[in-house]
Amino acid sequence: MFSKILIANRGEIALRILRACKEMGIQTVAVHSTADADAMHVKLADESVCIGPNSATDSYLNIPSILAACEITGADAVHPGYGFLSENSRFAQILEEHKITFIGPSSAHIEIMGDKIAAKKTAIKLGIPCVPGSKGEITSAKDAKAIGKEFGYPVIVKAASGGGGRGMKVANSDAEMEIAYSTARSEAKAAFGDDTIYIEKYLGKPRHIEVQVIGDGKGNGVHLGTRDCSLQRRHQKVWEEALAPSLSLKANEKIGEICASAVRDLKYSGAGTFEFLYEDGEFYFIEMNTRLQVEHPVTERITNFDIVYEQLRVASGETLSITQDEVSYWGHAIEVRINAEDPLTFAPSPGTITRYHPAGGVGVRVDSAIYQGYKIPPYYDSLIGKLIVHGRNRDECLQRLRRSLNEFVIDGVKTTLPLFQRLIEEPDVLSGNYDIHWLENYLKNIND
Repeated sequence: MFSKILIANRGEIALRILRACKEMGIQTVAVHSTADADAMHVKLADESVCIGPNSATDSYLNIPSILAACEITGADAVHPGYGFLSENSRFAQILEEHKITFIGPSSAHIEIMGDKIAAKKTAIKLGIPCVPGSKGEITSAKDAKAIGKEFGYPVIVKAASGGGGRGMKVANSDAEMEIAYSTARSEAKAAFGDDTIYIEKYLGKPRHIEVQVIGDGKGNGVHLGTRDCSLQRRHQKVWEEALAPSLSLKANEKIGEICASAVRDLKYSGAGTFEFLYEDGEFYFIEMNTRLQVEHPVTERITNFDIVYEQLRVASGETLSITQDEVSYWGHAIEVRINAEDPLTFAPSPGTITRYHPAGGVGVRVDSAIYQGYKIPPYYDSLIGKLIVHGRNRDECLQRLRRSLNEFVIDGVKTTLPLFQRLIEEPDVLSGNYDIHWLENYLKNIND
């Protein structure tokens, strides 16, 4: 096992990883920007290193500074969390070259799955169902229109190196394709430095279903069930559930085993998530995230399995501690993402926390790194916490979520807590009758 791990992230996920390390007796190193000098993970780590100024580009994305912090502190491994450098194959490769363990998959697997075109081709070879679309890169508006006619509009133009909804445009006709093609390419270039795009059939009312997997790189791999992440705004998830309530247990196991089999065939190491669109009883692969997910706690709650703990184990060379036959599910779990944002316009709301009282009680978990007096900086993602509730079934879970939302207090900044207080009263949400477009339409109606 590792003696010292450097946590190359910030906020709630840095604290989540730090706690796992401490429980395993592993020394921790927190890296931080100047803006995060008073962050909770910095206060609790065994050592801390400032790696740059406020900008993420100059700090959390600064590979030379992070590498220097490893050398200064003698860290023998790096946990990247999610976001930032977590899916940067070059970062993983550099660490490999310096004999520092990257807690995640190999740089080769990150590179394959980071390119959406290569990932789709790999998925097809592994027998994973995919969305119909172009076989590779689209290099002209003319070719884009031809694909649109072949599969029938609407279609969606997507960045090959994309994520988070950037570089994604829907086209309903040849005329719209002209705009969608050029806009998607320019957005992809600006966001990812790569303007490669491809096209897929646009599904009308799909749900977003994902499968949590973990492998040890030795040919062993399991799935830990499904999650439904269909409540989204601009392709950003706000509410996640496990197991996916729209699926039967048989369907859950079927798609799970397909993904677990792929992990074994790839000899994939670490945690990962296969993401699908699900419509009319069919699954369509869209991407694989080669890292820990924001929503991993709902899976941990229903399986009683610590995903971060297992990440550390397999990264150190140990085999999986669990077989598929030993994976079991109990109850239902829901997570809502608490952002420092206006609950209707989603405008960022940085500032100082003047009062903080997290929800508690049976079946309630809060993953957050904020505290009373903490100043939320304006330079990073606005996620400040996650409220996770667990119950014997979905109805009990919803009741517990309602109670917890009414108990939660964060003053001094605007947050998305009021949005969830509204959603928990919506009939469609209570019945689970929604798709990936539902929240966008809901917000448009209440804002008009």
